[in-house]
Amino acid sequence: MAATAMISIFCPDHTGLIAAITGYLFDLGANLGDTGFTVLGAGAEFNAVCEIPGELEFAEIEAGLASLPELADAEISIRNFSLDPIHGPTGDITHQITVSGGDQPGLVARLCETLVAFNANIVALNAGGAAASASSREGVYVIRLAAWIPPGNEKACLATLVNTAENLRLSCKWERV
Repeated sequence: MAATAMISIFCPDHTGLIAAITGYLFDLGANLGDTGFTVLGAGAEFNAVCEIPGELEFAEIEAGLASLPELADAEISIRNFSLDPIHGPTGDITHQITVSGGDQPGLVARLCETLVAFNANIVALNAGGAAASASSREGVYVIRLAAWIPPGNEKACLATLVNTAENLRLSCKWERV
């Protein structure tokens, strides 16, 4: 019988990580469910909920991943995933939102609080600095959100989010998915 596992990997970032990890898991017969990857400073984090063939032990999978050259110096964790592997409707993405501008303390908190006020759920978030451009000596802080906004709350939620961003001297763009 198959097992549902949570695979978490943290390691130095470099090209080929996702291909190496997912290729290895595919070769084992694992079926990826919800999966995320992000660069964090000079590091990278990969997380996936996946169905693992029943004859495989988590320790065996972990050792196999650790033997991949791309995962030298990686922290690898595989554990049982006891929650439902299929997310409910609030895990669906209805809107992609990008907020950008000068960095300042509290940006992520203020924007997230705005969404909570409208019962919206953040499905994925990525925030960080972008390099300075030729036209600007300062870098830009960019926050990208994938969110589920309940029907009926969309217009007011997005208007409040844009207003909050403008009050913080940021730009806010969004699109319905």
